[in-house]
Amino acid sequence: MPIVLIAIAEWFGTALWFTPNAVIGDLQTAWDLAPADLGWLTGAVQIGFLAGTLGIGLSGLADRAPASRLFALSCLIGALSNALLPFAGGLWPAVGLRVMTGLSLAGIYPIGMKLMVGWAPGRAGLGLAWLVGMLVLGTAMPHLLAGIDWGGNWRMTLWFASLLALLAAAIVWRLGDAPPHGPNSPPPRSRLAGLAAFGIADFRRAASAYFGHMWELYTLWTLIPLLLVTANPELSPRALSLLAFALIAVGAPGCWLGGWLSQRLGSRRVATLGLAGSAVGCALYPWLAPHLGFVALVAYLAAWSLLAVIDSPQFSALSANACPAALVGSALTLQNAIGFAISAVSIGLLVPWLSALEATIAWWLLPGPLLGLVGLKRLGKPPGQGRPR
Repeated sequence: MPIVLIAIAEWFGTALWFTPNAVIGDLQTAWDLAPADLGWLTGAVQIGFLAGTLGIGLSGLADRAPASRLFALSCLIGALSNALLPFAGGLWPAVGLRVMTGLSLAGIYPIGMKLMVGWAPGRAGLGLAWLVGMLVLGTAMPHLLAGIDWGGNWRMTLWFASLLALLAAAIVWRLGDAPPHGPNSPPPRSRLAGLAAFGIADFRRAASAYFGHMWELYTLWTLIPLLLVTANPELSPRALSLLAFALIAVGAPGCWLGGWLSQRLGSRRVATLGLAGSAVGCALYPWLAPHLGFVALVAYLAAWSLLAVIDSPQFSALSANACPAALVGSALTLQNAIGFAISAVSIGLLVPWLSALEATIAWWLLPGPLLGLVGLKRLGKPPGQGRPR
């Protein structure tokens, strides 16, 4: 039951992530925004998330404070900043609110991982697969909410997402933290606590694979609605919202499938499968997209989206397994900080070039999964030796 409750809370809490993307047409009309301003609104969340995860990871707060309380407080702050977005009145106040939302998400996603690892000892790959699957549903959720007929009131999309975050806070506050499963380890004393994990070879290797994965994933999710509109300019806003939701949300069952496979094949093999599959998706898209009908293109994007995220929880499982228990929260939070910094750079560099690069933008995502495969290749090998332990 705790695993289910944490997964649901993660779903509801991360519904705050892409709310402006789902109502960007209404925001453009209300605030006279340019199409490129979507990149600012998306990038602001990533920057806030980066700042928050760096602060939590380096200070050791993730391993000092009760994870359930930190998660619930973050949900409250995120719900408030998101609910105020319709009153921003313009781009730059909205960017400020989105940075605050990103800060709150730093206490939702990685702290949710710590909660899950605590409540699912020995089953980290499976538990984190459920958690990240719900994260995928959460990031897709605003597109589903935008597809609901609110009587023309687009603000309801944002406010309903805030309501879900409040429910997430209540769920985790009531659940609390997992009881200790062994001798208690003292929390890290260093103010740069998370950095200690990078002294562990297997953590570095798993983290480097995750960093390559993050170059691709969130940029792909940001591009999906834009690629759909490019392929079919006649799509209605509601159809676009529902399709974008489906193409991102398909990653949730992909994560759950990956969690099931990890119990049989191991997290490393599942992560390798995901990276290799998404590399193929990047490589073939520019060749195939111009020649596919719209239905076939949607099916292709669905398969690519699934493969791009099926490996995500397995990186966290590999990293958590490489760390002592007293460092898990800080290490995973700092790993997330760096990963989302990479995704912010990828989004900021690539999305504005979509009109010029067209389908070949996929080739600029390809270095991510390729570098990830390089990181996984040496996982489990002792320094200076060529055979796995």
